[in-house]
Parts: sequence; C-alpha cells; structure tokens
Amino acid sequence: MDRREAVKSVAFLLGGALSATTIGVFLDSCNSPSTKTNGKLFSADQELMLAEAADIIIPTTTSPGAKAAGVGPWIAMMIKECYPEDAQTAFTKGLEDLEKQSKDAYKKSYLEITVAQRQELMNKLREETIANTKIDQEKLDKEYQDLNQKKSEKENPGQAMLPKDKPKTAPNFFAILRDLTLLGYFTSEIGATKAYDYVHIPGRYDGCVDLKPGQRVWA
Repeated sequence: MDRREAVKSVAFLLGGALSATTIGVFLDSCNSPSTKTNGKLFSADQELMLAEAADIIIPTTTSPGAKAAGVGPWIAMMIKECYPEDAQTAFTKGLEDLEKQSKDAYKKSYLEITVAQRQELMNKLREETIANTKIDQEKLDKEYQDLNQKKSEKENPGQAMLPKDKPKTAPNFFAILRDLTLLGYFTSEIGATKAYDYVHIPGRYDGCVDLKPGQRVWA
C-alpha cells in the first residue's frame, strides 16, 4: 500500500471525525487533475506556519509531534494538489487571518510568538469553528428540508432528495488544518511506529485485542 492509499484508508476509518470538505476530497477531487493549482500556493513563511500550527494540534509528548513527522510540507502539498479552488482560497485566507490575529493580540508574527500563545490562538480558533459549524449545520438542515419539500412536491412527489443535491457546507480553515494534521501524522512513519504500537512483521490477525493500561493502540 502506498502513502496515498494509506491516507484514504485512514480518512474513511476516521469518518465523522473529518469535515465534509475533506471527505469530499477523498471521495472525488483527489482523483481529478483539474483541482491542481499551477505555481506556488503558499509563501515560505506560510509553509513554516503550517508546520508550527500542526505541531500545536499534535505536539511532541512521549512520541514525536507533527512537526517532526513532516506534516507541515505534506499539508501544503495536499492543499495544492488535491483540494478544490474554494477550499484553497478558504485555507490561504485562514492562514492570513491567523497571522493577523497574532499581530493584533501579541504585536508579533505567528512564527515569533511563544508556544503558549500559539495554543491560545488555536484554542480560540477551535471554539469559533465549533460555534460556526453548529450554526451552519442548522442552516443547512433547514435548507435541505425546504429544498427537499419543494422538489418532492414539484417533480417527484414522495421521493427524497438525492445526496448529490443536498446543500454543502463551506470549507473551513481550522477543520481542514485539523483533518490534514491527523491524516498526515498517522500515515507517516513516525505516527505509525512511534504514536502507535507497531509490529514490523506481524503474526496472525486478531480482530479484537485487549489493551493493557497505558498501552498505545496498534498501527
């Protein structure tokens, strides 16, 4: 299995933990060359920001963090090569907003502030994302109900709307950053062998294995 297939497998295993934008990418866009962007999408400083931001989401603890696993450059590659234009725009704007928030709050660039200050910014961004996602989902549910009712009455009485016709959520910077940090880390060599318990040459397959207290899950 190559890295691309491993990422897809982990994406589908995580399922509901990922945003609709990322799930859509692995269902469709990653197979389409039309999503690729010519030229450089991120500046050098923005690529460094990605590495540092990912390391806030998965920091070094008893195992190396996202930065050590090379997740930052991988995120930049995935956004450029796989994500559609609207997601690319939302993501680059999110990076710009993060830099602005850093300067507004601490009078310094994101790359110059402390880890504790980066954590504060990331926690604030996470809380805002959760609140906005809840509001957006309520709006989408109402739109879906209204559209489904109109379509059923006008075209196919009694027939529900197809999934492809449902309203879609707008791409969200933090959600995509979180998604790709998790996917990049746990499909990297460090994530698979250091964060998980890993057996290089496994024996028989056991579908359900009890874990000892404090034991890491198996890769």
